[in-house]
Amino acid sequence: MKIGLVSPYDYSFPGGVVSHVAYLAHYLILSGHKVKIIAPCTKNGTRYFEEEVTPVGRPLPIPYAGAIARVPISPWLPAQIGEILAQEKFDILHLHEPFAPMVCVSALLKSDSINVGTFHAFHTKPRVYWLGKPIFKRWVTRLQGKIAVSKPALEHVSRHLPGEYCIIPNGIDTEHFCLNGSGREEFNDGKINILFVGRLERRKGLAYLLNACANIKRSFPNFRLIVVGPGTVLRLRYEKLVEDMSLTDNVVFTGFVSSAELPSYYRSADIFCAPATGGESFGIVLLEAMACGKPVVATNIRGYASVLANGEEGLLVPPRDEESLADALLSLLHNKSLRSLMGNKGLITVEKYSWLNITRQVMNYYNVLLSS
Repeated sequence: MKIGLVSPYDYSFPGGVVSHVAYLAHYLILSGHKVKIIAPCTKNGTRYFEEEVTPVGRPLPIPYAGAIARVPISPWLPAQIGEILAQEKFDILHLHEPFAPMVCVSALLKSDSINVGTFHAFHTKPRVYWLGKPIFKRWVTRLQGKIAVSKPALEHVSRHLPGEYCIIPNGIDTEHFCLNGSGREEFNDGKINILFVGRLERRKGLAYLLNACANIKRSFPNFRLIVVGPGTVLRLRYEKLVEDMSLTDNVVFTGFVSSAELPSYYRSADIFCAPATGGESFGIVLLEAMACGKPVVATNIRGYASVLANGEEGLLVPPRDEESLADALLSLLHNKSLRSLMGNKGLITVEKYSWLNITRQVMNYYNVLLSS
């Protein structure tokens, strides 16, 4: 089968959708299919596995829903993408966030293949769908198949564009993120390590975690917060906040960490914390932590609650609630056996999200569409 995967976001900048596309391509190729990715790329030649990438457009950073979307805006994109599709003649064209400008929209409108759209996003204030609904209702008819990565993502899109959707979640590389392997020697000094992984954006909730850490230090000073993720402007503000709260001995900022090194940070953690305030349709970082046997403290938002049961693989707390966050972290900081119990439950849960299982579900869906 010849499959085209389309990402609207900069393929050179790691993120949830980009990671999903890269892994799906990798496992489809391992299954014997011919796969090509169409995506904007800041750096031509970007590869994560053996995938073939056709770069289109020059991505620009555009603020959107509390994050930065790196997408290209160009009047020449539709014609360029039309030429690529006419040459490739894919059996399946799989668009991720199919209505995202401009790469996916251009591909959807130019495609003569069986079109599949995966909807990743979940936003509490869906202005884009309200504004674009008349146009999206016409475009959605060009999708022969529609996938949502979670129930929150399904509810988000179907509220505005009703129809038949198949839920196929994000996957996790359980061979890469696993117990076996080394940790970070620099963090092996007797302190209890709390790990945060994510871009330094407001909606990721790091400010609330830092404030919670100030509360934690009063009764449990022997801990360390490891902050992993890219960001410049907010990092300077967070570093100033750490200094003002006298947390410089307790907080470490690593900046961007490569995918190859990331598991070693999870293995060095005793607790993983995801304090996002909203806008998460799934909990991929939660699954990465679970795959490494770590208990999770996360905010009780829809995307996170869809993969983590409170009191099982970890603890869920209200978003923007620093006291509840501190209390949950302290309960695990003081209780090694509870950390171990929850970590072991996470190892069981994460198996159903392995990329091998997810790819099988996607292929079964492709085959149903092709035979209908």
